Amino acid sequence: MGDIVRKNRSSMARLNPWLSVRTEFFISPIILQNQSAQLRESTLSTELKTTVLNQTHRQMGARMVDFGGYDMPVNYGSQIEEHHAVRRACGVFDVSHMGVIDVIGVDTEVYLRYLLANDVARLNRVGAGQYSLLLNDSGGVLDDLILYKLRTDRYRIVVNCGNKDSDLAWMQLQAKKFDVQLSARPDLGILALQGPKAAEILEEMEPSGWAEAAKLKRFQMTSLEGCSVARTGYTGEDGFEIICPNDKIERLWCELIEHGAVAAGLGARDTLRLEAGYCLWGHEMDQNTSPIVANLSWTIQMREGRDFIGRTAIESALQLGVRQHLVGLVLEGKGVIRDGCEVQTESVSGVVTSGSYSPTIEASIALARIPINIPAGSKVQVVIRGRSVDAQVTKPAFVSNGKNILLT
Repeated sequence: MGDIVRKNRSSMARLNPWLSVRTEFFISPIILQNQSAQLRESTLSTELKTTVLNQTHRQMGARMVDFGGYDMPVNYGSQIEEHHAVRRACGVFDVSHMGVIDVIGVDTEVYLRYLLANDVARLNRVGAGQYSLLLNDSGGVLDDLILYKLRTDRYRIVVNCGNKDSDLAWMQLQAKKFDVQLSARPDLGILALQGPKAAEILEEMEPSGWAEAAKLKRFQMTSLEGCSVARTGYTGEDGFEIICPNDKIERLWCELIEHGAVAAGLGARDTLRLEAGYCLWGHEMDQNTSPIVANLSWTIQMREGRDFIGRTAIESALQLGVRQHLVGLVLEGKGVIRDGCEVQTESVSGVVTSGSYSPTIEASIALARIPINIPAGSKVQVVIRGRSVDAQVTKPAFVSNGKNILLT
């Protein structure tokens, strides 16, 4: 394990030769304020669940926190350097706290077409993946998820950590009318390899099948060495999410770091997804928020003749329109925008759903729900600790493939 620690520090040093490991402890305000995560500095206890890599993280010097009931690494020294590693080269995250659910049976496709807002009938080949939403009857978002077509009668769904038990219960309730079986897969873990050099790292690994996986197109999955490898991610960079048996996770983690990936914690993962403008459940969306307000209409397939849970409510919202929309904010004054901050406009106030310092843009940014008549380019004020600070309204995305898209 000492070799892996040295390799990880060596990879970080190549990105920044002046980096002194463990000199900076910046934690995303989103994580700090996420009440659903109940984040706190933690020592290992029987109260917290752990992933297979828990002791590995600790031996690597990770700062561990309680995230959704799991003892997870928030950083391994410098969250900002881990963020830059993913934007400039490659990082690897342990996201084994997320839930994996397999659906199998003769009615699987019919069931999923009813269960989810997106239409799995559009997945015309084995290995295809899709981002989708799990809605309730009122059109609120119970969770967002990714699913993959393993066979014509078998799909794999990856859901958020904090919702995996309630998601499974909801899915089982809806499954009573269909010939399907659902099974949670706690025997599987997930690693996310993210960054512009992610494919290069896979190409260098043995056996040669990893190089073939590096050729996958976006939202495609293949099987390799007992693992499922998909070209997906949550950072706004190229990358892969690897689902594999728990007994193979540690070896794979070490191999990825040996080939140049930098171990990255959940703090960097949050600032990366915020820069990319990706929604986070419990912030931009929840069971009381329409996906239309969260700018997620593109995930809803209103194909004629297909009924799905929440369709009636979505049709009504589309017909009547919504009063708010999700936008980006860039702070023009001093301070850091945090979720929950009031956004003052010329009419009705809005609210920040996610906010943090952006290491790439080097400014405080946020996603916010504000009145729909306020477009990008407008000026608003964000209330930070009782002060009204000017902010620019932008499109709800800031960085793509390592580049500041606000400048384009």
